[in-house]
Amino acid sequence: MSRQPLFISGLDLADIVLNSGLLELSCGGIKDLQTETSSDKQGSSSLSLRYKLDKKSKYTLIAFTTSTLSKKELLQQGGDLVSSKTLEELELPIFDFLCTERNRSFSIHRGAITLFKAHFKELSQLKTQIHDLKTGELLRTPLIVTGHSIGGSVASLFTLWLLDNIKKLQPPPKLPLCITFGSPFIGNQGLRQAILECSTWNSCFLHVVGNKDLFPKASISHNDTTQSAIEEYKAFGTFILCSERGCACVDDLVVVSRLLESTQRQDSCEAQEIDYYVEMVNDLKSKVIIRGNSERDPSHMHPLKAGIILQLETIGVEMTTQRKVDNNNLISKLEEREKILMAERVQTMDPRKKLNQIKIKMAHLEWYNKICKTKGIGYYDCYKNQLGSSDREVTRLKKFLTNYWKSFVEGVERKPQKEGSFIRGTWLYSGRNYRRMVEPLDIAEYYRDSDKRDYQAHGRSRHYILLEKWQEDDAEKLKSPPNNKKKQNVSGILTEDSCFWAKVEDALISCKLLKSGTSSSVEKRLTKENLDMFEQYALNQINNDAVSPEIFLKESSFMKWWKTFQEIIEASHDSPLSDFMKNERYLQYEKRSTFLQ
Repeated sequence: MSRQPLFISGLDLADIVLNSGLLELSCGGIKDLQTETSSDKQGSSSLSLRYKLDKKSKYTLIAFTTSTLSKKELLQQGGDLVSSKTLEELELPIFDFLCTERNRSFSIHRGAITLFKAHFKELSQLKTQIHDLKTGELLRTPLIVTGHSIGGSVASLFTLWLLDNIKKLQPPPKLPLCITFGSPFIGNQGLRQAILECSTWNSCFLHVVGNKDLFPKASISHNDTTQSAIEEYKAFGTFILCSERGCACVDDLVVVSRLLESTQRQDSCEAQEIDYYVEMVNDLKSKVIIRGNSERDPSHMHPLKAGIILQLETIGVEMTTQRKVDNNNLISKLEEREKILMAERVQTMDPRKKLNQIKIKMAHLEWYNKICKTKGIGYYDCYKNQLGSSDREVTRLKKFLTNYWKSFVEGVERKPQKEGSFIRGTWLYSGRNYRRMVEPLDIAEYYRDSDKRDYQAHGRSRHYILLEKWQEDDAEKLKSPPNNKKKQNVSGILTEDSCFWAKVEDALISCKLLKSGTSSSVEKRLTKENLDMFEQYALNQINNDAVSPEIFLKESSFMKWWKTFQEIIEASHDSPLSDFMKNERYLQYEKRSTFLQ
């Protein structure tokens, strides 16, 4: 019986990177820069930053390094984070592009940004040297930006600065690759999120960390002492974790922190110079790594667990008896994390399967809709008033569906589609049905608070707005004459305007304001104008067969509005909607037929 393969993809990927020559080239460039710079000159400033631009025929290399004195001082003084707001006050707004509508703030390592600001003029000149002065594009040869320790942190900030310029160019040029050695994390969750929102940026960063280097683990020590999650350092990019036994590639940022923490408290851990990485890269490249050479017998283990143990041993985690409990906890957490990631990959690989689950959840809501109609109230008002135990189950369904579609919308925004292949019709159709079925439930929750009004301005989720916009854009492209469409009975439709009930609620509030008699003459005039507009809007929806017949159920909010509206309008008031309602022609409404939308 053949043995299952060990789960060691991280080791294989690390070998590919190692054999590419990129690590050897990068740390060699940093070493050459340090050799060229005299110790006296480097130590002349506590904020010394040195860089070298090396243009070759096949690539361009920019190396950053700092003096030993700078590294020690910045390690001691610069462990805290500087917020984006403070950066504005420091007159360093070049990273403002990291603030977006969904990600309004971020923080950066104080030591790194202090060094960057102190040398901003030189860095600006360096930036112009790698751009074509006429086109503004980066040089055609692949660009590698590298640095050691806090110099690597500056290299990361410099690369982010370049990426912001690149995203403005059409077509976009080749992206730079930033390789750091022994550098600390440089930002919080806000910075990580800003990078992840640009789908290609995260892959531009490769961080090499040795198991005996204390400096890159300073971020973990900071997180142990901070009291605020906002002030915690978070990783981004891909990590190559190394020891004298080998190296492993890790791109899951949760796992990165756990692995660094596991090697943080080893007795041999101290701040290392670039020579440590030069020697390690050369040694690892020259030796043959034998897979499966573990101190434990993996034959009786699950391949996932055996592979994790092998990777831990490879990156230098001490598998001693004294650390047995800690290591077992770490292995269990890594197993659990990998299983979660596997499940996510399956869902990503088979989105149609996920969409089928969504359709099943929607079918439950449709059943709820039908049950509510039999109560003579409609599912909007039934959910708003929480009349039964089934309403609580609907809340759970709504949460599940909303989480899915919010995630879907965020994914589409991060990965813009090519012209003509935006979102497939299947997803647009499902998203439209979701919006028409679920948004009224959000509106019901919003107006349970009697003090709230104007849902569309103050309560509407952005994902609803985008789903509606995409559906409208698609409908405009695919416009066809009515005779090419199939008809269906109005009794089975959902109200097309998913904000219909918000407009009904605001109209009810307007009626109450007029009845109260406390409004000024100006307020009364504006309120009356709003009611006239809503009356015309409601008539248009009815004439276009765009509303569900449930709005005419006896206990619905729409019928409550109509009853209240009649009480405040003049007896002589005559309008098409008044004629439609007073003559009870709405009783025949559900027998109409309309074109499928």
